[in-house]
Amino acid sequence: MTFFRPVMIAALACALTGCGHSKPAPDLSPKGGYPKTSSDWRTPVAHITALEVAPTTTGAIVTARGLPPTQGYWGTALIPENDGQPVDGVITYRFVLAKPPVGSPDSQRVGNPPSREVTAGAFINAIRFAQTKQVVVIGADGSRTAHR
Repeated sequence: MTFFRPVMIAALACALTGCGHSKPAPDLSPKGGYPKTSSDWRTPVAHITALEVAPTTTGAIVTARGLPPTQGYWGTALIPENDGQPVDGVITYRFVLAKPPVGSPDSQRVGNPPSREVTAGAFINAIRFAQTKQVVVIGADGSRTAHR
């Protein structure tokens, strides 16, 4: 037992020497904070052709169809405004998509409207949907509204 006590003291001393004191890192952010920027680089769809809101047992599915000016658009999404919270009973989305590469064959191919049509969707949970009277989807040339 006499051997055990010095070994424990030595082990404890070694362990405690690794514990140092830390100080807070300096604040390197610019005065006034960082500028608020949108990280979404996509553009609004040129024209919204249809909007549907389909109730489900857990909320609702919002589906919007749009028409870009040429072929090759991709990465469609309905981006919620106000973090998807209804404002005065209205949930608003921006219908965005990514442009085809400049000079690519798709960016120059117009084709007929049905061949260019794109679709985007979003889900509204039951709690938010219960507070919603209408859904608005905004595109480049205007918006579409669906009433409950």
